[in-house]
Amino acid sequence: MATITATPTREFGLFGRMGAAVSKVGAAIVEARQMAARYEQLRRMSNSELAKLGCTRDEIAQLVVRGL
Repeated sequence: MATITATPTREFGLFGRMGAAVSKVGAAIVEARQMAARYEQLRRMSNSELAKLGCTRDEIAQLVVRGL
């Protein structure tokens, strides 16, 4: 009888670790761009539009960091 065991892949060796690091940097860049876009979207809103969301202009950066 044959059995198959699934194990998660690991990054071995220098090139595997470098590839994983590059992937993490890429993901961080994507996240930073998304946060910048959300910040700009909120920044362009009027004070009354922000109030409808339950926030003030001073809270925009905090909202973006928290993931609004």
